[in-house]
Amino acid sequence: MANEETEKNAIRELLATYCFHLDNYRFAEMAALFTEDGTWDTAFGKGTGRAGIVAQAESIGTPGAPRPRRVHQTTNIVITLDGDSATVVSNWTVIQNSANGPKIGSGGAYQDQVVKQNGEWLFR
Repeated sequence: MANEETEKNAIRELLATYCFHLDNYRFAEMAALFTEDGTWDTAFGKGTGRAGIVAQAESIGTPGAPRPRRVHQTTNIVITLDGDSATVVSNWTVIQNSANGPKIGSGGAYQDQVVKQNGEWLFR
């Protein structure tokens, strides 16, 4: 059995991997970070199940679309473990390129439920 810090580091890695996939339009890989019946609930709509998550992500941003490069940053991560599940709260900002250089595009808070399945942490 892994210790608490190992589990929390794995969950932090999940959050970071999610951001990289989202920012690089790798939506199928992003959706694979969710349980089969997981839900991605955003300000722009909701996708349930991996195919639904991909469809929702594609409706927001499509590879090659004329949009400035973006980088999600997740901070202030608080993880409450409960066996093979956890609650994760964190803050996020999106840095976007603009004609005048990088700017904060938006920000907010994540409230995630994650579960460990087959030794891997996934978003629920």
